[in-house]
Amino acid sequence: MATILRDLSYRYQWLYDGIAKASALAVGGESRFRQLALQGLETTPQTAILDLCCGAGQTTRYLVEKSDRVTGLDASPFAIQRAQQNVPQADYVEAFAENMPFSDATFDLVHTSVALHEMKPEQLQAILKEVYRVLKPGGTFAFIDFHKPHNPIFWPGLAMFLWLFETETSWQLINTNLVDLLTTIGFQKPQQRLLVGGSLQVVQARKNN
Repeated sequence: MATILRDLSYRYQWLYDGIAKASALAVGGESRFRQLALQGLETTPQTAILDLCCGAGQTTRYLVEKSDRVTGLDASPFAIQRAQQNVPQADYVEAFAENMPFSDATFDLVHTSVALHEMKPEQLQAILKEVYRVLKPGGTFAFIDFHKPHNPIFWPGLAMFLWLFETETSWQLINTNLVDLLTTIGFQKPQQRLLVGGSLQVVQARKNN
């Protein structure tokens, strides 16, 4: 069940942006947060990139600096409209992440930022399979999302944030081993980095050649 604060944050962009910026301070600010999943990845102007669940283009704006072939996908027409206004350099598609209207092996890189925790377990599996399908052989799936803290000091802050702004699916995600799930789907040796006492995870996973 969504909380009142979650509904308000999605209704008012200024509130969502304020929450995002405040939360990102833990990793050095929003600019760094939005690019954490992209660290170490080689791109060129011809790299075909999908910003999955792109929202209002918060990370898309950094992706278009790396490539001329960026596509943003989101199920919300309001998000797509905002993204088009904020980052007009990218192309946009309104669609569900678990049923993407792209051919097999379309993208070199699929990226998503703090979106997987919004999906029910069956949706999550369907989305990861779709990501694998639309990636080219040797392509990379890169994302950042919540994780169960390994340092107990960070539990209260994460728990409070999830209670105020998220739904039960966020709790399901932090109890899901995404590395194992990606491996089961077919991704090769997913690399996971844990940040902020383990409360955030950055994962990069390659599709087999």
